[in-house]
Amino acid sequence: MIDLRSDTVTRPSPAMLEAICEAEVGDDVFGEDPTVNTLQEEVARLFGKEAGLFVPSGVMGNQLAIKTLTDPGDEVIVEAESHIFHYEAAAPSMLSNVQLHTLESDNGVLSPEKLDKAIRPDDYHMPRSSLLCLENTHNRHGGAVYPFEHMKDICQNARNHGLRVHLDGARIWNASVASGVSFAEYGSLFDTISVCFSKGLGAPIGSMVVGDRGVITRARRYRKIFGGGMRQIGLIAAAALFAVRNNIERMSEDHKKARVFREILMDIEGLDFLPRTLATNMCIVDISNRTSDSVSKLLDILKNNGVLLTPIGIGKIRAVTHLDVTLEEVQSAAEIVRNVLKQ
Repeated sequence: MIDLRSDTVTRPSPAMLEAICEAEVGDDVFGEDPTVNTLQEEVARLFGKEAGLFVPSGVMGNQLAIKTLTDPGDEVIVEAESHIFHYEAAAPSMLSNVQLHTLESDNGVLSPEKLDKAIRPDDYHMPRSSLLCLENTHNRHGGAVYPFEHMKDICQNARNHGLRVHLDGARIWNASVASGVSFAEYGSLFDTISVCFSKGLGAPIGSMVVGDRGVITRARRYRKIFGGGMRQIGLIAAAALFAVRNNIERMSEDHKKARVFREILMDIEGLDFLPRTLATNMCIVDISNRTSDSVSKLLDILKNNGVLLTPIGIGKIRAVTHLDVTLEEVQSAAEIVRNVLKQ
């Protein structure tokens, strides 16, 4: 079975398992796990931040940032297709007592003009606009990379309005490899950034939120409240540390695999693709104009032919390349998809 459902399906490599077995551990609730501390320091330093906080999941990383940077009753501005809006189970309203204001975008990129119109006036009838959240790479826009100059403009515009800014950087590793923009350059724009180790980097679990020391101190308290305090977690932090030290540069291989997948399907009439220009390790294929079959039926047919993909949005399927599939397997999967769609 060729599994292209997500880059979260990877298994630890033998070298990563060895790092896990050899990890030095302590009680992280007391701040005494040396492997966790090393991971937090190294990743924070990559992004030019003072501190980092290791958390179980990307959702917790995003929600800790929102909780730390807002007050109850505030409004958080997000892109309409963002992970925070679609896939985090209304957590901002439940955990932080804030509401989300969604903005349409161009391939995940917000315009300063739309942000200007979204900012609430200083009127006690209305919520206070306090936080802008961006996403890079953008999941529902096919792994699109947010152009750095546009990102600088929108972040500066948000700050001009007194907003703080958070980046859902679950796949920021892919964005940096594809764009050449350093992690520190991204870090300079945001109050907080959440990053994920269990997607393209290949670790089995774990994310992190980075920011200044005061923000991370507050986030640590909320992590405890959210039930995220862990003990001898150097065992899983060791996998993340191995991934950060060894698996970033190789991501260009995954980007190449995704391009090959797309190229094999490009000449099939009636298909549309996201993003418009493939940049990273995702390819979203819009099949709504090509087949009368439902997405679920098509995915079942592909599964019976040895390929696993996921639905995303209406009439769309997604393929995600990763370190556990070879270029030859990706080519084979694309040919199977091609043959099924042309029947």
